[in-house]
Amino acid sequence: MPIGRVKWFSLEKGFGFISSEEGEDVYLAATSLPDGVATVKPGTKLEFGVAEGRRGPQALSVRIIEAPASIVANTRINPDDLATMIEDTIKILDKVGNGLRHGRHPNGPEAERLAKVLKGIASQFEA
Repeated sequence: MPIGRVKWFSLEKGFGFISSEEGEDVYLAATSLPDGVATVKPGTKLEFGVAEGRRGPQALSVRIIEAPASIVANTRINPDDLATMIEDTIKILDKVGNGLRHGRHPNGPEAERLAKVLKGIASQFEA
């Protein structure tokens, strides 16, 4: 299985890229992260399978080998960025709440995305 390091990952967008040891960039979807992992930091060393996607190589069955060393202050998102994420999450929650009032539960992918965003924000307050 190939090995690489996270180049960047956006919790809001739900994806990022891995720089593989072979030198190519590999797409990393949030759904490919291990169970219980909502986000990964740049520099995290990963082992992953690769499949050809519509836009190039895509990581599958991701396993974290080594998380980068960090200090709590460096693990937190910039306060302005966190405030923006919270404001965007409130909009998403309003939409979900309105749907629930009309008897519509979020579909699977939408519910998963919302759960990952909420877990990511929660992790910023737990740090």
